Amino acid sequence: MIQKEFVDTAKKILAIDQEVIGLAVGGSWLTNEIDEFSDLDLILVTKKRISDDKSKMLGYARRLGDFLSGFTGEHVGEPRLLICLYDNPLLHVDIKFLTLEEIPVRVETPVVLLDTDDQLQNALNNSVEKFPYPDYQWIEDRFWTWIHYTLLKIGRGEHLEAYDFFGFLRMVVFGPLLHIKNGKLPRGVRKVETDLNEEDINLLKGTLTGYNRKDLLKSLRNSVTLYLGLRASVFDNNVVLHRKTEQKVMEYFEKIEQRQT
Repeated sequence: MIQKEFVDTAKKILAIDQEVIGLAVGGSWLTNEIDEFSDLDLILVTKKRISDDKSKMLGYARRLGDFLSGFTGEHVGEPRLLICLYDNPLLHVDIKFLTLEEIPVRVETPVVLLDTDDQLQNALNNSVEKFPYPDYQWIEDRFWTWIHYTLLKIGRGEHLEAYDFFGFLRMVVFGPLLHIKNGKLPRGVRKVETDLNEEDINLLKGTLTGYNRKDLLKSLRNSVTLYLGLRASVFDNNVVLHRKTEQKVMEYFEKIEQRQT
């Protein structure tokens, strides 16, 4: 397994670095689901913070293998992450650079690979993982305006912009809520093909669309139906529903559908 070979090499290299406190691994490694298509999620814990210095992050990354390229993860909200590609063999490796003080804020409990005086393991033992869940009220406050906006794009003939918006809805709304409904962590649309039941995966497929007005409207209608079902099964009673906004938007939806020729 190429991921294990990379880890074994990294451990040997980092074990003699006096600035390194520990190395851990997360992601699919934790559930024994690594296959030939898996990336590697590493956590490198150092005595001093280096995540504010990209050159130092790259310096560590280059030492661990046949480094091709790397960039920081601001686009996923994690500037402490260095997303790397290595060669011989070609392997995607994410390295998150942390200090011991940053360990308690985490979404999973990683497997410790390298530890100095049990400092990393002690930090993990004295903290609790917390995976971020979607804010249902945040979604409800926005959903109907999103639908109206998409109808405007379809009505104007800006089909490509409308087409792209379905991906956003699947990643931010439908994927997470369907995962929660099925007792899984809300990881966007990751592994929906295996983690969702057949009925739910078919509902999600209904939001896929072709590049034309008819298909876009059909998929948008399916999206509304999916959202209403998820809202009824997942949301709690504390969520304030925007019934009037929903009514007005759906009335407008019908007008746009009636214009279809």
